[in-house]
Amino acid sequence: MTTTLEEQSHLKDILRQIVLNPGCLTPAHVVGGIRSIVRGEASDSQIGGFLIALKLLKIDSNPDMVVALAQEGLRGAIVPDIGLSGKAREDIGMIVDIIGTGGDGWNTFNVSTTSSLIAAAAGLTVAKHGSRAFSSNCGSADLLEGMGCNLRAVMPSHVGQFLKEHRYCFILANNFHPSIHYVNKMWSELGFPTPFKVLGPMTNPVVPDRALIGVNSKALGPVMAEALRIMGRRNYAVVCGDENLDEISIAGDTHVWHIQESGEIRNYTINPRDFGVPAHPLSEAAGATLEENKATLHRLLSNELEGKDIAVRDFVLINTGFLLYVAGTASSMEEGASIARQTLESGKVKALLETFSKATWAL
Repeated sequence: MTTTLEEQSHLKDILRQIVLNPGCLTPAHVVGGIRSIVRGEASDSQIGGFLIALKLLKIDSNPDMVVALAQEGLRGAIVPDIGLSGKAREDIGMIVDIIGTGGDGWNTFNVSTTSSLIAAAAGLTVAKHGSRAFSSNCGSADLLEGMGCNLRAVMPSHVGQFLKEHRYCFILANNFHPSIHYVNKMWSELGFPTPFKVLGPMTNPVVPDRALIGVNSKALGPVMAEALRIMGRRNYAVVCGDENLDEISIAGDTHVWHIQESGEIRNYTINPRDFGVPAHPLSEAAGATLEENKATLHRLLSNELEGKDIAVRDFVLINTGFLLYVAGTASSMEEGASIARQTLESGKVKALLETFSKATWAL
């Protein structure tokens, strides 16, 4: 006799069903497993087994499964007081994000973090979703905390204030997703990206109006775009460098899945030359330790570039430029990169980071 999903509420029972009958896996099984984990009733070995099973069954190749993961992640999130609509949201205006799945193995410099600061200094309102490192040497939160920001203090009740006053807020995943600690340990110990890697870009509790999302596999690109389309997201661009890089590549072509206002997904390819920027080998834009990345960011913000900093700067410019293009601030990718460079060289980005950092310590 078959048991119902309700009778399989414990992760152990759901895991048994997945292993014995993998062909019958449904989004409801995935959601049931996540809820069992969040209730705190699953052991570490059961959580690890669940993540491995989902990986082997390639649920991140199925848009409906990805939607189930993302919606469950959002269901458990603390939504900032600006809401999704109404006067508070209208007062802030269009909100954007730039984020990647991580896990691409390239260990490049913190491009999306730097781009988020430049975009805010250029006039966009940015709610940057991010966390500490799982698959790289230096995560977005690590870099900003290393630069003096007190991200632990920024809670959901502060988001509206930061977006209005600074046009920038960092949404530290641990502060907005209380259940994340149940799987954080497993992510780092397993040593490979799990299907949960899609959650970061899809579960920003602010729910940005527009976003640039990098994925670490060209196969994941159309799946992520379709999942976002199903969730009602519009004017989002999913990108993957030809090297399976979760950024717009500075070395060559990048594949784009651009969700239009109509819901149509346009697939096209872009290249550094579309931004009026020369290509550079990825090795010249590599990230390093926290201390080295801090030093690189300081040189970028202070216009004191050395050697390979040119490649890193150009890498940041094309990603920022495309975000400005997706957001409608720039009429072309080349104009976006030009705005980004002017903003970076003006000193506005350095001033924004300093102001944001001081504000986090004043909470």
